[in-house]
Amino acid sequence: MLTFGTVCSGIGAPETAWKPLDWRCAFMSEIDAFPRAVLSHHYPEVPLHGDFTTIQAGQYAAIDLLCGGTPCQSFSVAGLRGGLADERGNLALEFLRLADRLRPRWVVWENVPGVLSSNAGRDFGAFLGGLAEFGYGWAYRCLDAQHFGLAQRRARVFVVGYLGDWRPAAAVLFEPASLRGRSEERRVGKECLRLCR
Repeated sequence: MLTFGTVCSGIGAPETAWKPLDWRCAFMSEIDAFPRAVLSHHYPEVPLHGDFTTIQAGQYAAIDLLCGGTPCQSFSVAGLRGGLADERGNLALEFLRLADRLRPRWVVWENVPGVLSSNAGRDFGAFLGGLAEFGYGWAYRCLDAQHFGLAQRRARVFVVGYLGDWRPAAAVLFEPASLRGRSEERRVGKECLRLCR
């Protein structure tokens, strides 16, 4: 059984998605009151932390996977694009520091496509470089929720890291079915490029 922790947990999308897999959630972390109430209601047995930057090694059960979607406002093309220099954008680097403290085998990070072009790509490069510096091989991919059963276009960048090797991370994001020339997958890639400009 895989054990995971989530940060910037919102109302618990990973917790809900992974429940049928019998994965165990060791902790969640959220600062906003309404999502915290939702998480407490649905997952009363799971420790609910506040500010994830204060989580220390050994504070919760050891995890195999750390998952989080840090705030996107500083990377969004609809915002001021402060990038990593913005307090909210800098939480992406705090996510990396937490991964370094906890040392899970897997990390999964999600954000808006604008992260790819933030600060002419240097912000995303810094994030990926940080993953590598902490020993993670990585792969990233832009995916759109409309191709996964949601009735709206919602493109997001997913980064998967695996401690010590990039190949398991790539295997997660680039499953064989998606590499067979399916036209809807090519449209997702083109749309992500458009959104990043």
